[in-house]
Amino acid sequence: MPFDETAHHLAVIGFGPRGLGALEALAVEASENGIRIHVDIFDPFEWPGAGPNFDPEQSDLCLLNIPIRDLEIDPDRFLAGEFGSFLDWSTRQYEEDDFPSRSDLGAYLHARFSALHRAAKDMLTITHARTLITHLDLSAEGWRLKAGNTEFGPYDEILLTQGQPKTEPDPQLKRWDKHAEKHKLHLMHAYPANRLLDAASDWAGKTVAIRGLGLSTFDVIRLLTSGLGGTFSQGRYKPSGKEPQKILPFSLNGLPPSAKPATLQIDKKFDPTLEETLFFEGALKSTLASQPEDAVKMICDALVEPTARILSECGSRETDSDVTAWLETERKDAGAQEARDATEALKHDIEMAYGRAAPSVGYVIGQIWRKWQNELRRGINSERHQKDTAAAIVGFDEGLKRYSYGPPVSASEELLILIKQGLVSLCIVDDPAVLLEPGGWRLIEFDDALFASVMIDAVLPSPNLAHVSDPLISSCKMESWATPFAPDMGAHTLPDGQLVAKDGKTRPGLCLLGRLALGSVIAADSLHDCFGASSSRWAKGVAGRLSG
Repeated sequence: MPFDETAHHLAVIGFGPRGLGALEALAVEASENGIRIHVDIFDPFEWPGAGPNFDPEQSDLCLLNIPIRDLEIDPDRFLAGEFGSFLDWSTRQYEEDDFPSRSDLGAYLHARFSALHRAAKDMLTITHARTLITHLDLSAEGWRLKAGNTEFGPYDEILLTQGQPKTEPDPQLKRWDKHAEKHKLHLMHAYPANRLLDAASDWAGKTVAIRGLGLSTFDVIRLLTSGLGGTFSQGRYKPSGKEPQKILPFSLNGLPPSAKPATLQIDKKFDPTLEETLFFEGALKSTLASQPEDAVKMICDALVEPTARILSECGSRETDSDVTAWLETERKDAGAQEARDATEALKHDIEMAYGRAAPSVGYVIGQIWRKWQNELRRGINSERHQKDTAAAIVGFDEGLKRYSYGPPVSASEELLILIKQGLVSLCIVDDPAVLLEPGGWRLIEFDDALFASVMIDAVLPSPNLAHVSDPLISSCKMESWATPFAPDMGAHTLPDGQLVAKDGKTRPGLCLLGRLALGSVIAADSLHDCFGASSSRWAKGVAGRLSG
């Protein structure tokens, strides 16, 4: 790539929404500080700004888990007049309670990158190479990148925004990979969706098991039904004859995530008051110097009053004591409060989402927690907590995702319809034993046993730095530039994204943003975080280093 010798030089490796949000923030800082920066983007994916998760060419059946009413990613003032909001841009007619397809949003993000390219041309010279960077070196001139035998650089700054880099499969999946290869079986990942859909065209009459019961599983089930020509209408599913004979989802806890409130009117019932939010922010500040158990209890104490108030307003008989008891159990064993089977829990979740049943304690807490995500990120990501304390808060947040990161209620309704009609079975849903047989996988839960000839992995790998096998991240680990924040966590970074090396120091200009920094940051899976304060802190840090 040709270099502009009069500009500073930045390389961005991986360029989905996280990279786009970072460059938008950098354009603002460069404009305000009079800095010119040559930016080289390295990403093999052909749609910069979208990334694989928001591939504009993937099936429209893969939905965002955020309704239009909550999609707050409008462009910064820097793009004012150049590019508008998603709702203004899209040619589709969305209502406020609709959940857009990830492909439509991906097309928007790619177009937004093109708009940034034009608007920032006086500050940022941007190039994109569809190249997989595999190695990183630090020389006297700066950072140098390698892709095979090709070298790029030197660069003043490096930003890693790879999202979910390649990760070693967990022991169970590793055994299944060998089993599938030996017996020529179908073992597939949920994504890319189009690849799964192509393979599924040959699965008519087969039994398909799905490892995982999170948001990805709803996408998979939609692909295996509507994607193969089936239709949902008036509370029934009309099969096409191309779908599998049976679909068997299962997970460690056997429970589907709770659907989000169906409408804006219902969702408003779960709004915390300003006073309650300020109390929560104060609790977060108090956790800075607290031990892990004390810190999580402070956060739980801040949840009691708004939860009890909302329960009362919604006609529930649950009291402050019930809320306190629920939170105490959640701290010790997340999810242990749920005694119903999966189908009954799914039915009740749908009723709560429509406001036809009084919400449970957990459902209210989950919705409040979702509405406090920005406050949570501000309180945790911009400060440095003790490692054990940060890990405990992250664990609490991860546990509540079964309520706060739920699917659209329509997805839950479709799942219930398929259960009633026998296409989906939840009889082995709760952490079944899995026996490997030449023709597939036998799943056993108590007295129930079912055989599947196809297995789909719908579990997103955790952002555990130790398990990442991506060659570039591996080279950073080998040089001790990237080290775990804590055991089983992501990389140790400062609030502005600078990686903290094994010696406790940073290396000039080497930064990482996103879910691979889990522990150093919290709630980084959200699309909103890509265009939020984390990108701004990084951009300010870059501007400060390049101006100094």
